[in-house]
Amino acid sequence: MKTAQNQLQRQLEQPLAPVWIVSGDEPLLCAEASDSIRAACRKAGCEEREVYDVDQHFDWGRLHSAGHSLSLFASQRLIELRIPSGKPGDQGNRALLEWLEQPPQDTYLLINLPKLDASTQKTKWAKSLIEHQCSRFVQIWPVDASQLPEWIRNRLGSAGLQASPEVIELLVNRVEGNLLAAAQEIEKLRLFSTSNVLELEAVTQQVADSARFDVFNLIDALLQGQPAHALRILQGLRSEGVAAPVVLWALGRELRSLAAMAHELSRGIPQERVFSSQRPPIWDKRKPLLAKALARHPAEYWENWLQLAQQADEQIKGQQPGDAWDSMTLLTAQASGLRLSL
Repeated sequence: MKTAQNQLQRQLEQPLAPVWIVSGDEPLLCAEASDSIRAACRKAGCEEREVYDVDQHFDWGRLHSAGHSLSLFASQRLIELRIPSGKPGDQGNRALLEWLEQPPQDTYLLINLPKLDASTQKTKWAKSLIEHQCSRFVQIWPVDASQLPEWIRNRLGSAGLQASPEVIELLVNRVEGNLLAAAQEIEKLRLFSTSNVLELEAVTQQVADSARFDVFNLIDALLQGQPAHALRILQGLRSEGVAAPVVLWALGRELRSLAAMAHELSRGIPQERVFSSQRPPIWDKRKPLLAKALARHPAEYWENWLQLAQQADEQIKGQQPGDAWDSMTLLTAQASGLRLSL
């Protein structure tokens, strides 16, 4: 059954359907809808999660086995299927139809699909996912240019921030329709702003494209393996008064992604498959940067740096002695390729 995007939270407060489908091409909104479903499943008692990335070589027998095997550790669990092509194939079609007709007990299924075109929606498997009484099909629609100002205003409100029409217009022009970029800018404003009422002058200074030092430039220098440049940017951010949580937010977000991808690569999963399974999707122009960084260090190094980022977070909160900037300096130096002992 179809569930409107703006009714998802209300639907999740009711007894959960056994099958959920999130379909769309807007990475941020798809990821957040999936996160909401995962949270509801955890609240319902799911203690175990299994994720399957479906490509043309996927063995659909694994889904059947997962659904009908008993867990030794959890009474309820969530199984996720990521189908980036939107085409499960003949075996997948049959497997999904069988699941819908007889969903396993104590198991929820979350399926992530791209936007399905009109012809695909008429196929038997897709119609069943959309219309079956035991499924909830959430179609994610993009936010067009006319809707973006209101979307940003609502997003700011959810972050506890207020903004004038001039500030909204500035942010609209800055992000150019990229919702992920908009969410990142709003998160930086939430972390860095000293007031919940955003002033145009302060916001202009913070999000200016011509900013000499920027956290995103720091990430790029780290990925490119340029330790001297990365450390200069980090020092510049510090000297310009950028809050440590803002810098750590960017570093931590990138490290979590890199650590997860490095782990998958260490298991022998092909790089392109690892990249294609990421949510939100990786832009093509960033893939060479990420590939270069991942080839530079083994998986355990990324895990170590993730722990160092956690240490910096605890230092910011006063839960550990030491200076978070020192921890971030060490992290940046090592991750960008400077030869230091861990």
